[in-house]
Amino acid sequence: MKTFIACAALAALQLFAAPAAVAQAKEQFFPLLVYRTGPYSPNGTPWANGKQDYIKLINARDGGVNGVKLTYEECETGYATDKGVECYERLKGKGQFGATLFDPQATGITFALTDKVPHDKIPLVTLGYGLSASADGGVFAWNFPLMGSYWTAADVLIQHLGKKEGGLDKLRGKKIALVYHDSPFGKEPIPLLEERSKMHGFELVKIPVTAPGVEQKSAWLEVRKQRPDYVLLWGWGVMNSTALKEAQATGYPREKMYGVWWSGAEPDVKDVGEGAKGYNALNLNTSGQSPKVIQDILKLVHDKGQGTGPRDEVGSVLYTRGLVIQALAVEGVRRAQERFGKGKVMTGEQVRWGLENLALDDKKLAALGLTGVIRPISTSCYDHQGSTWVRVHTWDGKQWAFSSDWYQADEQIIKPMVKAAADKYASEKKLTRRTPAECQS
Repeated sequence: MKTFIACAALAALQLFAAPAAVAQAKEQFFPLLVYRTGPYSPNGTPWANGKQDYIKLINARDGGVNGVKLTYEECETGYATDKGVECYERLKGKGQFGATLFDPQATGITFALTDKVPHDKIPLVTLGYGLSASADGGVFAWNFPLMGSYWTAADVLIQHLGKKEGGLDKLRGKKIALVYHDSPFGKEPIPLLEERSKMHGFELVKIPVTAPGVEQKSAWLEVRKQRPDYVLLWGWGVMNSTALKEAQATGYPREKMYGVWWSGAEPDVKDVGEGAKGYNALNLNTSGQSPKVIQDILKLVHDKGQGTGPRDEVGSVLYTRGLVIQALAVEGVRRAQERFGKGKVMTGEQVRWGLENLALDDKKLAALGLTGVIRPISTSCYDHQGSTWVRVHTWDGKQWAFSSDWYQADEQIIKPMVKAAADKYASEKKLTRRTPAECQS
């Protein structure tokens, strides 16, 4: 009888515990691929910290997304493609319905995962990097190069140089050198620059730098030999500061150097200081600690002793970019819940729909505390990029300051290139374009 009573009591306990267990299971899992070690860690670390702190903010400030707590697990890639794929395979099945989405944090890893995610039905968010052609959601159904690609970056840089010269026609006869990381990342802008070169009659000189870029003497000897009117820097990590030091050593004017948005953050210039004065780079987002979302993180995360990295890093260029990436990922979940059920954990497939239906206007950005941090962005089934707004900022020897108005990439040039590249990819992979009916499902 005692055994029977004990078993009955245990069964009753389990019965009452079941709803609590279900409630605790309402967690949206975000795998976080990072590189906190190796030559790219000075840039990869603030990016990773911004993502983590934003997740902590949403849990602390909002209690998650409509009651669904956000969870995460980091996996160190060292920026290596093979390790990135290993991390993907290890984390993709975690969480109630598997991984929400992946931000690979590297173009090489993105290339490797692009063929995997359609089978696993997990979105790839590659904000400002990855495959430029993946803006075409009709072919790249799972890739989201939100806010810009390397083609939009290259296009805006040429627009800016044309404006400085008094018109794009004034670029005829000029020489523009591309000093680039010899990897898929560094090679991505070349098709766009070659197209613009044909249009405007400037000479494009391509100067590769072997990764990670700690040795660039031969590259800058080539720059000195070629004497270009401008240098475009497509670097990452230690390559950027090394390039600026070599430019200083060879006497190339830093004010004639323009970096992509991954070559224009604090780690790129702080060790060069005054030697980098006048250097310019693109930036997709603002920086500094004045935005409301940054103030919320300082108050609700760092002041509570829950910050991921140092307090004075909060609001830096790459920290803020990581925050923005995570914010758009969370909004993909929130948007998916509006269709598939508020307060429910979303699958990767449902989150894809959310990412394809982002509609963040000024009012929604204000509600998120993102006013001034980014411009409004809206996406669709066929447009997985949603925005191409970008500005130039310049290093004054101590800090970055914006030095241009907002630019947008020229869609008349880029859209045909994106479609042609996407069609070529579809042909090679034997894919068919998504139909309107598939987009509405």
